[in-house]
Amino acid sequence: MIKTESQQRVEAVRRFNRFYTKQIGVLHEKLLRSPFSLTEARVIYELAHHEQTTATELVNELGLDGGYVSRVLREFEKHGLLAKQPSEADRRKSILQLTGNGQKAFATIDTRSRRQIEAVLKGLSPAGQNRLVEAMNTITGLLGARPEPKVPYLLRPHHPGDMGWVVHRHGVLYAEEYGWDERFEALVASIVSNFIQRYDPKRERCWIAEREGEIVGSVFLVKKSKMAAKLRLLLVEPEARGLGIGTRLVQECSRFARQAGYQKIVLWTNSVLHAARRIYQAAGYRLVHEEPHHSFGHDLIGETWELKL
Repeated sequence: MIKTESQQRVEAVRRFNRFYTKQIGVLHEKLLRSPFSLTEARVIYELAHHEQTTATELVNELGLDGGYVSRVLREFEKHGLLAKQPSEADRRKSILQLTGNGQKAFATIDTRSRRQIEAVLKGLSPAGQNRLVEAMNTITGLLGARPEPKVPYLLRPHHPGDMGWVVHRHGVLYAEEYGWDERFEALVASIVSNFIQRYDPKRERCWIAEREGEIVGSVFLVKKSKMAAKLRLLLVEPEARGLGIGTRLVQECSRFARQAGYQKIVLWTNSVLHAARRIYQAAGYRLVHEEPHHSFGHDLIGETWELKL
């Protein structure tokens, strides 16, 4: 039977669908050797790319059945991947956020996905890569795909190589902005070294903030005692300030500390770090002790702040 032009086009699209779904591995029961199906992984992606969202917003964004999304979210919460809190605007709704474990699960999927696509592109010449991307843009444009919303930043757990960035950027920025010498960089290096050597994932965390694929901030929460945690090394790059990253990093520390069973968080800072002090004060920390000292080539006033949980 001779097929019409319309039928031939339908077959061409179906043929492409069969080829591409096999190419990117979505035919497997679980995506990218993870414990998640394709749909579950997409829900995690949306949660990771929204600072806060609701189940209704996820349903509308993904075009999925509301009952199915609710079941997925219940499973995520059951396995410690998702945290819910009542919305201040509407107490009938819950604000959804990934927990530290949820962020870690997303980071694993995201890294594997990037590596998979990098492997595909590696087999093509630069010109071929450009042709492939242009063809994909043509498909999404013709089918009327909405552009993905620009997210100001993304928080994730630490990866290999991140500690070097933390030490380097603290050394550079504190020299540029406060004139502190290399002894501060040495202090930061010792802190991150101790964190890695003694890391307890049940009671400690590092959060890395990314914007458009570049690291723009970090913070650490480490064990001080059985009942007290310590917030350390809060940093936000100058070009990313004003986006609420510092506030969000401090909030994540508080949320995780409560989940881990701590009763308070303490931190040590210096009076010249005005922006950080404003963040701590807004988060409910109170100044409990101050003492002058000479460090990093300057006379400073060290401050101890505390947050009761």
